Amino acid sequence: MLALKQEQLFEEIDILPIDLKTEIVDKILASITPLSSEIYKLWIKEANKRKQEIESNSVKLVDGDEVFKKISQRLHS
Repeated sequence: MLALKQEQLFEEIDILPIDLKTEIVDKILASITPLSSEIYKLWIKEANKRKQEIESNSVKLVDGDEVFKKISQRLHS
């Protein structure tokens, strides 16, 4: 019976939009390994640093499609 419920859950997850799937993944991961407040503060600090670097043009942004294309090329060569 449990296997049937799991299969139904997986089928429901398959049809969800990607943003909702990622939110579910985040919640599951947080329930497994909750972030300590210190780690959370460090992530916020890092995100703010990166935001400032982008806004000040001190870093060069690379289009995501280009990144994945280069990764694919490296994996298949």
